[in-house]
Amino acid sequence: MIRINLLKPESKDFKEGPAAPGPEFKAKKAFPFTSIFILVIIAILAGAFFLQKRMVSQERDRLQAAQAEKKKLEYVIAKLDELEKQKAVFERKIGLVNQLRAQKDSAVIILDELSKKLPDWVWLTEVSSQGQMIQIKGNALSNNLLADYIYNLESSAHFANVNLISSAQKSSRGAQYLEFSLTLNYVLPEGALPPPQKPAAKPTPKTKIKRG
Repeated sequence: MIRINLLKPESKDFKEGPAAPGPEFKAKKAFPFTSIFILVIIAILAGAFFLQKRMVSQERDRLQAAQAEKKKLEYVIAKLDELEKQKAVFERKIGLVNQLRAQKDSAVIILDELSKKLPDWVWLTEVSSQGQMIQIKGNALSNNLLADYIYNLESSAHFANVNLISSAQKSSRGAQYLEFSLTLNYVLPEGALPPPQKPAAKPTPKTKIKRG
């Protein structure tokens, strides 16, 4: 049996889809040497920066160490200066003690040296001193003995500038002798202080009595 459909056939909507893409032609891009060069420069600068920073840090550490060492040295130098000052004070004290001791012993040395240099038949009647100058008065039996005493004093290392001030012939109980007066300078030992100077006394007129 044959059927014939007299109805209009259903029309179907046909939508056109996008056209099929054709073959694409891409242009070749250049290799980014500039970017790589910039990155290399940045890397070099960064490395130089960190290297310089490290060097600055090392120099700062060295500077701090040097400053600490300098402080230690300043402390040591200050201590050495203080010790030098104390040493100078002690040396001055020791020198002063030695000088005072030498000055104290000078009177003993003078009297001992004067007596040791006396020849026989020469004796002293008076010894006085003013500073380093010593005045001697005494008696001798002859001019030769007095000359020997002056020679002995001049040959001593403790005396200098021996001068005969006066000599006069005297007699007592029928005996003749010389009355003499000498001055000389005492030579200070090394490191000794000169004895204190006595105030000069006003000269008093002396009357000489001549015996007939």
